[in-house]
This record gives sequence, C-alpha cells and structure tokens, in this order.
Amino acid sequence: MRLLLIEDDVALGEGILQALNREGYTVDWLKDGSSALHALLSETFDLAILDLGLPKLDGLEVLRMLRHSGSNVPVLILTARDATEDRIAGLDAGADDYLIKPFDVSELKARLRALLRRSAGRAKVLIEHAGISLNPGTQQVSYNNESVALTPKEYQLLYELLSPPGRVMTRERLVQLLYGWNEEAESNTLEVHIHHLRKKFSSDLIRTIRGVGYLVEERS
Repeated sequence: MRLLLIEDDVALGEGILQALNREGYTVDWLKDGSSALHALLSETFDLAILDLGLPKLDGLEVLRMLRHSGSNVPVLILTARDATEDRIAGLDAGADDYLIKPFDVSELKARLRALLRRSAGRAKVLIEHAGISLNPGTQQVSYNNESVALTPKEYQLLYELLSPPGRVMTRERLVQLLYGWNEEAESNTLEVHIHHLRKKFSSDLIRTIRGVGYLVEERS
C-alpha cells in the first residue's frame, strides 16, 4: 500500500513516516501543497494523508483541485483545525475522514485501514479469496487455514491484487504502489515476487496478462 503524507511539520512527519513504515506501508512524504497536488495528479497512491495549513497551496485547495480533476483517491485530513466549520469544509471539499491533532497513532492506523477497506468496496475486515485469508490489521495471512509467511513486499503485492480481485493491474501501477521514491526496484523484482506468491499459494492464483500486467480472477 502506497500512501502520500503531506505534512510540513518535520518532527510530526518523521514520526508518522516511521510508524507507518513499521506497519508495512510504502510512504512518500511532501511538505507543501503545490508539490503534493502535482504528485497526486501524476502518480498512483492508495491514500493521502493531508494537512491543511501547508505552504505554497493550502490543503483545502489541494483537496478541491484534486476532486475537480476526477481523482477518487481516499484522503484523510490530519490537522489542528478543530472547529466544526473547518471539519464541515474539509468533508464538503471531498475528504473521506478528518482527524484532529494531537492524535493517537493507533487511531490513525485504524482509520487508514477503514478507508482502504472502504475504497476497495469491502465491508469485512478480513480479505478472503480462494482459500486465502488476509488480515490488514495484523498482516497475518493464511491459506486453507494454515499460516503463510510473507515478506513485506509479498504481503503488499498480495493485498493490492486482492483489493479487490477481478482487476487487471498493470506492471507499472504495481511497481508504483510497492516502491516509493526512496526505493529502487530492479527490472525483474516484481516478477520474482509474483513467482514466490504462486509457489506459496497456487500456480493459477495470479494470471499474467501478456503485455499488460497481472490479474487475480474473481471467484463465485
């Protein structure tokens, strides 16, 4: 899961970055609204965490322009603006959730999981498909009721392909979602992860769509 953190408070941003990295998220961090809007319009993210009081371009303007572009990326506003009218303005501008500073990191993580679940169209906490059970809260994975050990990147890749299944995910999109600006992915890294997932689950779990990307098919 690739998140964009937009926060100009360096100490707070570093704390959030470290906490979310430990949870297995790929997090890119920007400190001004103008750069954030450009990144959101030109790259692929699962979710954005947006401060409102940003230099160069206010967070609300970032949000309005993002929604005007047609983007539906989930946005969690994270701000010290706690007045009711501020919360209303943020939600009306297109935010999916609103968290007031100071906050508990565990609550932030729970809200992120809920937003990601909602954006994938899931009501249940567990992701279950073809004998696979994946718990985003604990990052535990089982197959036919037996625990399966995955590397962080294997877990992220499986999560993306199952959120939800039935979508062809291009190679470029998957690489963007798994690797942030601070990570280099070798040319065959994604294919290696796909190979490992097939070995750990089923050889026919992930279909290669030649020249396009990969697909986990929906099953009734």
